[in-house]
This record gives sequence, structure tokens and C-alpha cells, in this order.
Amino acid sequence: MAKYLVIVESPAKVKTIKKFLGKNYEVVASNGHVRDLPKSQLGVDVEGGFEPKYITIRGKGDILSMLRKEVKKAEKIYLATDPDREGEAISWHLTKALKMENKQVYRISFNEITQNAVKASLKNPREIDMDLVDAQQARRILDRMVGYRISPLLWAKVKRGLSAGRVQSVALRIVCDREEEINSFIPEEYWSLDATLNIEGEKKPIVAKLFGKGNDKLAIGSEEEMNSILKQLEDKEPKVLEVKRGERSKKAPLPFTTSTLQQEASKALNFPIQKTMRIAQQLYEGVDIKGQGTVGLITYLRTDSIRIADEADAAAREFIKDAYGEAYLSAGEGVKKNTAKIQDAHEAIRPSDINRTPSEVKDSLSRDQFRLYQLIWKRFAASRMANAVYETTTVTIGIGEYRFHVSTSKIAFEGFMSVYVEADDEKDAQTALLKSIDEDTKITLGSYETKQHFTQPPAHYTEASLVKTLEELGIGRPSTYSPTITTILARRYIIKENRNLYVTEIGEVVNSIMKESFPIIVDEHFTANMESLLDGVAEGKVNWKSVISNFYPDLDAAVKEAEKELEKVTIHDEETDEICEVCGRNMVIKYGPHGKFLACPGFPECRNTRPYFEKIGVACPKCGKDVVIKKTKKGRKFYGCIDNPSCDFMSWSKPVAEKCPRCGGYMIMKGNKVVCADEQCGYVK
Repeated sequence: MAKYLVIVESPAKVKTIKKFLGKNYEVVASNGHVRDLPKSQLGVDVEGGFEPKYITIRGKGDILSMLRKEVKKAEKIYLATDPDREGEAISWHLTKALKMENKQVYRISFNEITQNAVKASLKNPREIDMDLVDAQQARRILDRMVGYRISPLLWAKVKRGLSAGRVQSVALRIVCDREEEINSFIPEEYWSLDATLNIEGEKKPIVAKLFGKGNDKLAIGSEEEMNSILKQLEDKEPKVLEVKRGERSKKAPLPFTTSTLQQEASKALNFPIQKTMRIAQQLYEGVDIKGQGTVGLITYLRTDSIRIADEADAAAREFIKDAYGEAYLSAGEGVKKNTAKIQDAHEAIRPSDINRTPSEVKDSLSRDQFRLYQLIWKRFAASRMANAVYETTTVTIGIGEYRFHVSTSKIAFEGFMSVYVEADDEKDAQTALLKSIDEDTKITLGSYETKQHFTQPPAHYTEASLVKTLEELGIGRPSTYSPTITTILARRYIIKENRNLYVTEIGEVVNSIMKESFPIIVDEHFTANMESLLDGVAEGKVNWKSVISNFYPDLDAAVKEAEKELEKVTIHDEETDEICEVCGRNMVIKYGPHGKFLACPGFPECRNTRPYFEKIGVACPKCGKDVVIKKTKKGRKFYGCIDNPSCDFMSWSKPVAEKCPRCGGYMIMKGNKVVCADEQCGYVK
């Protein structure tokens, strides 16, 4: 019979950890939290010192019953929940729910689920850190107060089903502010001038860009200004004034934090934030690797630290030295310049073993697991490698009083770029280093090319750029970015189209109410300061109930004022060109528990409804009607004719409007390429 009991959060970890420990250990899972605040009420005794009223989570009775039996049998109990505040709180709740007062109970934590890490944690058990627990309790209660006091107000003044949140409301405001900035943006005209120049002894001409007049940079604001410059350039011969050759370094990237992993996975792999976290959790908890059993492939995925353990750093350097050579090793660890608070409780996200290369485990992983693991592995390896070095050439050419520049670069030493290139790194347009040019080189003018441009508004937020902004402002923590964005998408305050985030009408209404009635809640500086206070609680410097008692009176007063002052808001349904076949009215889009549907605005006289299908702007190749996005019964997305079942057209890949020039059939998107749907044809654009 097992003498020792190890309790983890996730059933997926049970299998991974069990194989590291002997027969004296039993490993079981709590399946996350077992206690929480009740859903039916605030659950906080406002009059009694803000004491939380925890209850057993519905549906956890059987799990608790099983855990109690195991606890009774065990001599020692090890609580091995995640190595963060949330994990610390789960361990504490387990001690209360399982009544472990008379038992030998120890807290262990590990940053990676490997044999060495798990066994090391068992040799160094500790007590539950109540400062971390209190920081999590404070966050939970603050969020509950904001949600449970403001959400009913939104239900009364706007519509049921809405919600407010301490962090989600700030995230919504950030997106709304950007939308306002874009809508109010007035484009400004500017022009550019390129000179095509022929070099003596060279076949290919070069293109030089106008820099300025004399040593001063020049901005051209109109066609009249451009014509004036062209007039002054007439009959002027170009001359090489200066040639600068040099080197520049591109720094190796830092290893991933939660935020940077979410951003890069979004850009490089087109993963939504939620998907990145789900797959990273799988890689952390353990994957069945052929010949090795269940293995935790990466370290803990919720972190804002870039620290790397000495052993992992040494192993990575040894690997790089053997695989690439000593020249590819970095001189030392990069330092992140950041004034924000960094929680250094654990490491950056890295592979648990650098020698477990992506190609070695590829056959044991799903496609998405492999792609994310490869991204993490490459980023970590690159972070231990030398900077890339570019040879650069900058040529200054004079034509009359005006100065034109040509700049080219070429990689002289790949360094870390032999392993990893960031998704948004610019590719070098020119690789020729213009080695044949010097001040005596003769050049002649080929032609001028003028272009009119307009300044562009700020870009819409994407999930990745919103995470970056939240992190820079100090709003939320690694564990909150994904649920925050997921919540405002699920509430349909914002929608996502082609990666961009757009505010809906209901999002604008909720944001307007929050700004008007609860300006403190949606103030980014206030929210960031609250995060600092929670950090103070975690460090044992601030009393958690003081944070709540200072916050609640202002919230209570603001809610009472809003209840009296706010007028009811009406959200108008979006009208479509679909005609109700019962009464002839234009149907409107409504939102139900399962998403959008079409309904007759004549309700309750006319109760006609119809499924809503999103059109993709492409005509059906078979009948010419609209192609729409549909889902199978299991939820898999496909593209089909809106006139189904009369027309049976369907495609798993997104069709495009363009016809195949080779066979005349329809074409589809495959990755970032457009190809013919007929594999026999094989046309690729």
C-alpha cells in the first residue's frame, strides 16, 4: 500500500509523475479548484471584515470523496499543484476541504515535470505560502466585487447576459480607444522620389531614395512641391559623395515569457491566444513520446521571467557548441530592460531538455503541438547563441543640391538566425553590397519615379498586440491575458476578423457606461497600481484585506450613484437583406446561447427564425449563390452553398472568387497560397 500521497491539479500530470516515483507513492488529481465563492451571491461578508464564504464547487463531490479516502490511507501528503499563486491557493483549499489538520502535509512545486525536478521537490518540501494564497484571494474577491456589483446594473440598463470585470473592462476600453483613434484619423499626403541610377561597369542599376536637401532631411507634402524639386533636378548629373561600409549586429532574442510566446505564436503560427495556452499546457503536463513514455516537454507556461536555470543554460551551450560550433555561442545572457515588476518565481518558458529536438519528437506530437514545441525550442536555443552580424553599405549620392541614399546589407555571420528568425523580421530586399562603388565611380541618371502616399491610422489591435499592450501597461498577469481576451470575445464586446479586433455596438455601449459611471475601474493606471498592491501582498508587505477594504467603499458608492443616474440603453438589432418568408419584413441578427441567428423583427406577432450563415463574398461554383461558413455536427468548420440541400457544394478549404486560368475550375486557399481545387490540374498561383 502506498505510504505517500501526491495531489496534482490535472489528470494529465498523474501519468507523467507516476512513472518517476516508486510504488510507495500514489498520485491523484483534484481537477483544478475544489472550493470557490458561490455563484448565486457575492460570497463576501462585507460587514464582517470582507471574509470570503467558500463552498465546494458543484460536481466536485465524487472527487473530494476519492481524495478523502486516499488522504486517510497516506502517512504523508504532498500538494504538487502549479508553481504560482493560483496553484498555491488550490493547495490551501485542498487542506481545508480534505480536513488535513492532523496529517503531515507538505507543499512541493516544480517548474518542469521531469524526473530530476519532481524528485528534487520531494527532497525540499515546504509549508504553504500564505502570502501567495492571500494575493490570490485578494484578486479573486476584487474581481468578484466588480463583476457581481456592476454586472446586474448592466443587465438592468442594457440587456441580460452582459458582464463587467476588473481587467476585462480595461482591456475593452483599450480596444475602444484605439477604434476611436482610427475613426478620427485624418490622412496626410506625402510624396517620395526614387532615382534609378546606372553604375559604370555594372549591369544592374540601383535605386536611390531622396533623403533631403544638403544635410537636412526633406518632407514633400504635395505634388506642387514635388514638381518644384523635379524642376531643380533637371539637367543635374549624379555624383557619389560618400560610401560608408560597416557592420551592425542583430541581438539574439530573449527566451519566451507567457506574453511573448502568445504574441509570437499568433504571428508565426496564427494561433489564437487561447489555443496557444491550451497546447502549451499539454506540452508542460506531458505527452507520450515513443520509446520514452509520458514526458513533460516544456517548463511552466505562466511566467513573466526571462531567467534560465544554470543547469539548463549549461546544457544548451553544450548542445550549441556540438551542433554549430563554439563561434555560435553567446558571450553571456541577455538582460531585459523593463521597469515593470517582474515575478521571478520561476524560469522563462523553455524545453525541459534541449537535447530533445523537435525532429526527434515530431512523430509523437500532433501537428499543432509540434509547431508550438518547435517554436519554443528554437527560441530558447537562439537565446543562448551569438548575435547575427550584417555587413552594411550606405552610399550618399548628390544630384544638384539634393541628397539620395542607397542602403544595402548582407548577413556576414548568421549566429542565432541559423536556428530562429522572428515572424515579423524584415527580409533583406537587397543583398548586393555595392562593393564596386567608391567616390570615383561614374554613375548616370536613368529615370525618376514619384509616388504619392498618405499617412495611415494606427493598426487595429490583434490578440497579440493587445497582450503586448496589457503587459506594457502592467495590467493583469501571465495567467490573465488569455481568459481576459476570451471573455470579451465571448461576450461579443469585440469580434475578430482576419486577426483584427473590432468593437461591436454592445461593446461601445458597455465601455461608455463604464467610462461614465466607473472611471476608476477602467483607468489603466489604477488597474496597474492594483497589480502592484497584489504583488505587495504576495511578498508579505501588504495586508490583503486592507486592499479590499480600501477599494470597496468607492465601488459601492459608484454603483449606487449609477443605479439612480443611468438611463436604460436600447441596443438596435442589425438589419439584414434577408426577407422573412412569413411576413415580408427584413430579418435582423440576434444573439442566442449558440451564437447568431436570424429573427423576424415582428416578434411576437411573427416568430419566424432562421439560421445565420456568414457570407465570405464568393459565389458558389455550382449554382452562383453565396458560399457561407458552416459547421459539422461536431463543430468542424467548412464552406458550403447557402442553398443547401438543393445545392451540395462544400469545401474544407476556403474558396476564392478567382477562377483557375488553367482549367476554369474554382480555386481555394492553401496556407498563404491560392491553388486549384482540382488536384489533377495542380495550378498554383
